[in-house]
Amino acid sequence: MEMKKRINLELRNRAPEEVTELVLDNCHCVNGEIEGLNDTFKELEFLSMANVELSSLARLPSLNKLRKLELSDNIISGGLEVLAEKCPNLTYLNLSGNKIKDLSTVEALMEMKMMKMKRKMKLVHLKDMKKRRRKMRRRKMRMKMKLAQNWEREKKWASHT
Repeated sequence: MEMKKRINLELRNRAPEEVTELVLDNCHCVNGEIEGLNDTFKELEFLSMANVELSSLARLPSLNKLRKLELSDNIISGGLEVLAEKCPNLTYLNLSGNKIKDLSTVEALMEMKMMKMKRKMKLVHLKDMKKRRRKMRRRKMRMKMKLAQNWEREKKWASHT
Protein backbone atom coordinates (compact mmCIF):
# COMPACT_ATOMS: atom_id res chain seq x y z
CA MET A 1 0.00 0.00 0.00
CA GLU A 2 1.28 3.48 -0.83
CA MET A 3 1.99 6.03 1.87
CA LYS A 4 -0.73 8.48 0.77
CA LYS A 5 -3.41 5.79 0.97
CA ARG A 6 -2.13 4.61 4.33
CA ILE A 7 -2.27 8.13 5.75
CA ASN A 8 -5.89 8.47 4.60
CA LEU A 9 -6.73 5.16 6.28
CA GLU A 10 -4.96 6.14 9.52
CA LEU A 11 -6.87 9.42 9.69
CA ARG A 12 -10.12 7.48 10.33
CA ASN A 13 -12.42 10.39 9.44
CA ARG A 14 -10.41 12.85 11.55
CA ALA A 15 -8.85 16.09 10.40
CA PRO A 16 -5.04 16.06 10.18
CA GLU A 17 -4.95 18.80 12.85
CA GLU A 18 -6.47 16.38 15.38
CA VAL A 19 -3.99 13.54 14.91
CA THR A 20 -1.29 13.14 17.59
CA GLU A 21 0.00 9.68 16.57
CA LEU A 22 0.54 8.29 13.09
CA VAL A 23 1.85 4.80 12.30
CA LEU A 24 2.80 4.21 8.66
CA ASP A 25 4.96 1.09 9.15
CA ASN A 26 5.43 -1.30 6.22
CA CYS A 27 3.75 0.86 3.59
CA HIS A 28 5.73 1.90 0.50
CA CYS A 29 6.86 5.37 -0.40
CA VAL A 30 7.41 6.33 -4.02
CA ASN A 31 10.99 7.24 -4.99
CA GLY A 32 12.14 6.87 -1.38
CA GLU A 33 10.45 10.12 -0.29
CA ILE A 34 7.66 11.02 2.10
CA GLU A 35 4.28 11.51 0.43
CA GLY A 36 0.96 12.66 1.82
CA LEU A 37 2.38 14.07 5.05
CA ASN A 38 2.17 17.86 5.21
CA ASP A 39 2.15 20.88 7.55
CA THR A 40 -1.51 20.34 8.50
CA PHE A 41 -0.43 17.64 10.99
CA LYS A 42 0.28 20.37 13.56
CA GLU A 43 -0.47 18.29 16.68
CA LEU A 44 1.56 15.22 15.66
CA GLU A 45 3.72 14.00 18.58
CA PHE A 46 4.56 10.45 17.44
CA LEU A 47 5.35 9.35 13.90
CA SER A 48 6.43 5.86 12.87
CA MET A 49 7.69 5.14 9.36
CA ALA A 50 9.52 1.85 9.90
CA ASN A 51 10.32 -0.31 6.87
CA VAL A 52 8.85 2.01 4.24
CA GLU A 53 11.89 2.10 1.92
CA LEU A 54 12.54 5.73 2.85
CA SER A 55 15.83 7.14 1.55
CA SER A 56 15.32 10.89 2.00
CA LEU A 57 13.85 13.19 4.63
CA ALA A 58 13.84 16.19 2.26
CA ARG A 59 10.03 16.27 2.02
CA LEU A 60 9.47 16.02 5.77
CA PRO A 61 7.06 18.82 6.77
CA SER A 62 7.56 21.06 9.78
CA LEU A 63 6.31 19.11 12.78
CA ASN A 64 6.98 21.38 15.74
CA LYS A 65 5.27 19.18 18.34
CA LEU A 66 6.85 15.91 17.19
CA ARG A 67 8.68 14.21 20.06
CA LYS A 68 9.14 10.63 18.85
CA LEU A 69 10.19 9.57 15.37
CA GLU A 70 10.62 5.93 14.33
CA LEU A 71 12.60 5.51 11.09
CA SER A 72 14.07 2.03 11.55
CA ASP A 73 14.71 -0.44 8.70
CA ASN A 74 14.81 2.09 5.86
CA ILE A 75 17.57 3.04 3.40
CA ILE A 76 18.44 6.47 4.80
CA SER A 77 22.12 7.32 4.42
CA GLY A 78 22.19 11.08 5.05
CA GLY A 79 20.27 14.33 5.10
CA LEU A 80 19.54 14.22 8.83
CA GLU A 81 20.10 17.96 9.24
CA VAL A 82 16.48 18.37 8.14
CA LEU A 83 15.37 16.94 11.50
CA ALA A 84 17.00 19.74 13.46
CA GLU A 85 15.17 22.30 11.37
CA LYS A 86 11.77 20.62 10.95
CA CYS A 87 11.39 18.81 14.30
CA PRO A 88 12.87 21.08 16.98
CA ASN A 89 11.26 19.24 19.92
CA LEU A 90 12.35 15.74 18.94
CA THR A 91 13.47 13.71 21.97
CA TYR A 92 13.41 10.14 20.59
CA LEU A 93 14.75 9.00 17.23
CA ASN A 94 15.29 5.42 16.00
CA LEU A 95 17.52 5.11 12.93
CA SER A 96 18.50 1.46 13.39
CA GLY A 97 18.69 -0.67 10.27
CA ASN A 98 19.46 2.23 7.91
CA LYS A 99 22.48 2.72 5.64
CA ILE A 100 24.30 5.29 7.76
CA LYS A 101 28.04 4.61 7.49
CA ASP A 102 29.78 7.64 8.99
CA LEU A 103 29.36 9.40 12.29
CA SER A 104 29.62 12.67 10.36
CA THR A 105 26.10 11.93 9.08
CA VAL A 106 24.80 12.17 12.64
CA GLU A 107 26.66 15.40 13.51
CA ALA A 108 23.60 17.52 12.70
CA LEU A 109 21.71 15.62 15.39
CA MET A 110 24.46 16.37 17.90
CA GLU A 111 24.05 20.08 17.21
CA MET A 112 20.33 19.68 17.83
CA LYS A 113 21.02 17.95 21.13
CA MET A 114 23.48 20.67 22.12
CA MET A 115 20.88 23.34 21.39
CA LYS A 116 18.38 21.54 23.62
CA MET A 117 21.01 21.17 26.32
CA LYS A 118 21.79 24.90 26.12
CA ARG A 119 18.09 25.71 26.49
CA LYS A 120 17.85 23.41 29.50
CA MET A 121 21.04 24.87 30.95
CA LYS A 122 19.61 28.37 30.66
CA LEU A 123 16.47 27.26 32.47
CA VAL A 124 18.49 25.50 35.15
CA HIS A 125 20.75 28.53 35.48
CA LEU A 126 17.72 30.78 36.06
CA LYS A 127 16.35 28.37 38.65
CA ASP A 128 19.75 28.26 40.37
CA MET A 129 19.90 32.04 40.46
CA LYS A 130 16.49 32.19 42.11
CA LYS A 131 17.56 29.59 44.68
CA ARG A 132 20.75 31.54 45.39
CA ARG A 133 18.77 34.73 45.91
CA ARG A 134 16.44 32.95 48.34
CA LYS A 135 19.41 31.54 50.24
CA MET A 136 21.01 34.98 50.44
CA ARG A 137 17.78 36.48 51.78
CA ARG A 138 17.54 33.75 54.39
CA ARG A 139 21.17 34.28 55.41
CA LYS A 140 20.60 38.02 55.73
CA MET A 141 17.52 37.41 57.86
CA ARG A 142 19.45 34.98 60.09
CA MET A 143 22.29 37.46 60.48
CA LYS A 144 19.85 40.21 61.44
CA MET A 145 18.20 37.91 63.96
CA LYS A 146 21.58 36.92 65.44
CA LEU A 147 22.63 40.56 65.68
CA ALA A 148 19.35 41.42 67.40
CA GLN A 149 19.75 38.50 69.82
CA ASN A 150 23.36 39.46 70.60
CA TRP A 151 22.33 43.06 71.15
CA GLU A 152 19.56 41.91 73.53
CA ARG A 153 22.07 39.75 75.47
CA GLU A 154 24.57 42.59 75.73
CA LYS A 155 21.81 44.88 76.90
CA LYS A 156 20.81 42.39 79.66
CA TRP A 157 24.44 41.94 80.77
CA ALA A 158 24.95 45.65 80.87
CA SER A 159 21.85 46.13 83.03
CA HIS A 160 23.08 43.46 85.55
CA THR A 161 26.35 45.19 86.22
